[in-house]
Amino acid sequence: MAEAIAHELAKKQKEISVAEFFERNKHILGFGNPTRALVTSVKEGVDNSLDACEESGILPDIYVEIKNHEDGECKLIIEDNGPGIVKKQIPHIFGRLLYGSRFHAIRQSRGQQGIGISAVVLYGQLTTGKHAKVISKIQEDRPATVTELAIDTNKNRSEVINRDIMHWDKPSGTRLEVSIVADYKRGKRFVYDYLQSISIVNPHAQITFKEPDGTEHLFERTSDILPRTSVEIKPHPYGVELGTLIKMAKNTKSRKLSSFLKSEFTSMGDRTTKAVCEKAQLDKDLSPKDMSREQFLALHKAFKKIKIMAPSTDCLSPIGETLIKRSLKHETQEISPEFIVTTSRPASVYSGNPFQIEIGVVYGGSLPKDKTVKLMRFANRVPLLYQQGDCVSTSAISSIDWRRYGLEQSSGKGIPSGPAIFLTHMSSTLIPFTSESKEAIADIPEIENEIKLAFRECARKVQSHIHKKVRRVKTREKFELITKILPEIAKKSSNMLDKPVPSLDKVITKIMDVIWIEDLIEYEKISAKPVQSTLFDGSSEKREGGWITKSTVMVVNYKDKPQKFNLYAAIPEDAVVGTVTPKPTKITDNYIKWNLEGIPPADKRDIYFELAGLDKGDFDENDLYVEDINPSYVIGADKWEGD
Repeated sequence: MAEAIAHELAKKQKEISVAEFFERNKHILGFGNPTRALVTSVKEGVDNSLDACEESGILPDIYVEIKNHEDGECKLIIEDNGPGIVKKQIPHIFGRLLYGSRFHAIRQSRGQQGIGISAVVLYGQLTTGKHAKVISKIQEDRPATVTELAIDTNKNRSEVINRDIMHWDKPSGTRLEVSIVADYKRGKRFVYDYLQSISIVNPHAQITFKEPDGTEHLFERTSDILPRTSVEIKPHPYGVELGTLIKMAKNTKSRKLSSFLKSEFTSMGDRTTKAVCEKAQLDKDLSPKDMSREQFLALHKAFKKIKIMAPSTDCLSPIGETLIKRSLKHETQEISPEFIVTTSRPASVYSGNPFQIEIGVVYGGSLPKDKTVKLMRFANRVPLLYQQGDCVSTSAISSIDWRRYGLEQSSGKGIPSGPAIFLTHMSSTLIPFTSESKEAIADIPEIENEIKLAFRECARKVQSHIHKKVRRVKTREKFELITKILPEIAKKSSNMLDKPVPSLDKVITKIMDVIWIEDLIEYEKISAKPVQSTLFDGSSEKREGGWITKSTVMVVNYKDKPQKFNLYAAIPEDAVVGTVTPKPTKITDNYIKWNLEGIPPADKRDIYFELAGLDKGDFDENDLYVEDINPSYVIGADKWEGD
């Protein structure tokens, strides 16, 4: 009896394809309901277009259109100006799940699994029964290829329904047309938010969004510079798992363990390789293919006991503080924010995977003071719109006591309330998402710590800005009051005594008792023609148009004794220093330093410097610092904390 049942059960066992699995579990990929399905479809299409353009060195121009049909069916159109797709690859890219070029590559990229765009085609096929259409052109003087396709879920292969050619005005590019069941009425806001968000972290892209009623939204390009190309690296010993290590050894061409470690892993040189082999008690000339599981286990444990240099960060492509600030300023101009601050943390590592955290904080303006701050989360330049509560960014922000920085927060935990927008961006070779829908980052201690450090740095800058603003207003009111009343008193007294009006400088400085620092920033458009510009060191370079940022810093001594101190001006990461007067004591990539010698009471010093490489508005307020003077004496600068 038992044998018969076992044979009967065996007959029912059969293999299912990955396409069949996702056909029954489409919620895993973000197609759980018609609203999410619309946003996910737009997201996957736009991500593919951005990747294609960037990898070809093309500034992306992306067109997104939604045509709303009856019965909850939408036709989604996504078009780009990328290099196009060769005809034989179209069925694989759009009609085959887990097919892609980035899964095995260890470098920063938007997509890795090869699921996204083919999942959109599959979802459209499942919900509408209609085929997807792909138009692709790879050469300007050749016609475009038109492919109508479906997915055979039993085989996880595409079915080409029809192929044709057509004239297309674009030099090159790809256009996807797919019908899906979606709730446009509810999803409209999320689509707009997604496209607005992606334009912030992809300032080199221009995106046009056309709604079903014909309304067009243009998300303009704010930078003509493509992101830095990320370089593929080899696995790091700290991040490799035991099974993967065994598999790598079986497939290696190296005949010795030492050469295997040096050729197949990053950060493994002669010294490190020798130390790992000694710690594992393994002969460096041992053949990797002949090693036992116990020997691999010893090697794997030895990796963790030896200090191995962190992997190269060339595999990352962060956005940069200047571009984040520029994008935030452009997208929030309607609320007229008072202050925007950004920071990029140094690259770090979790489980052998390099990552970098970038933060932006928008403060003030017409943002509501009594509502929780708006969170904008990104990973590898892609917005994370859902599952906010499950994300490490949220837990990191919630664990900071924001009351110390002037925001409201009950009991010092949770998302704070106040007139602010928080942006977090994580770049990594491997984003540890909590699920396949890629909407939240897992709670990894190293990542959470970096996010906290970055936000605290930004919060201190916001707090300093507010503090400086309050002190400056109070001091200015005091100064204006003194300069109005004292001259009148002196004038009347002189008339009564029939004597000359005395100088009031000493009296004013005694009452004010501060060092007043104020800066003015102006912009000058450079001619479109190349011009020679002189740099601070006397050298010159040719510049192709753009803007010159001109900073004038006025330092006035309102104390009753001569003052001597050092003044520092922070330099944005993308800036090139031009003319500087007076001659600085020191210039680095991060700051300019002046040694201000003996400024007499009531006297002032004017400092001037120029910056190139920035756009208009990128640099609207100097970060100034003082050294060798009590910072409480100074209005307009903070204490210098060192390099």
